[in-house]
Amino acid sequence: MGSSRSLSDLFDSFEREAFRLETLDDYSKSGSVEAYKAFLAGEGKPEDYNSDWVSEVHGYVNEGKRIYRVHVLSRPLTPYLRFELGWGYRTNMLGGEEFFILDITEQPNPLQGVDDFWLFDESAVGILSYDSAGKFLGAEVLPDERAAAFIAHRDKALSCAQPFAEWWGKYGGE
Repeated sequence: MGSSRSLSDLFDSFEREAFRLETLDDYSKSGSVEAYKAFLAGEGKPEDYNSDWVSEVHGYVNEGKRIYRVHVLSRPLTPYLRFELGWGYRTNMLGGEEFFILDITEQPNPLQGVDDFWLFDESAVGILSYDSAGKFLGAEVLPDERAAAFIAHRDKALSCAQPFAEWWGKYGGE
């Protein structure tokens, strides 16, 4: 049984940090659909791309809060991941969001079977559900007593990941 809180409630109330684990190769049906189409068509990134999220992250960071994520992926990158990393991550970093890559191209996935989630202040978890095409289906906020397992997932992800800028410098041109 989930919580009566929503993912939006967790964003509104977190005090220290919000961590995201991303595990999919394609979120193209979940937002930025028009920007993704523009990317695929070879158009340039709009100046205001993701500006609302960048402003939101910047606000959190200015309050001393941390927003960071690990994306589990393998190479070669899907077209969507080239878009997300090239346009999204590199833009979101301007607001202060931190990114790490857990590249499983040449190693087993240490988080096999773990769903996408947000973890807030090491106490509140929102599990994210997607269909096979990358469309967001919804979020379930779990009871706080379930957070320990997700803290362990976060710690494992971070221990196996490398900073995005380092990874992108090595593999971003592939």
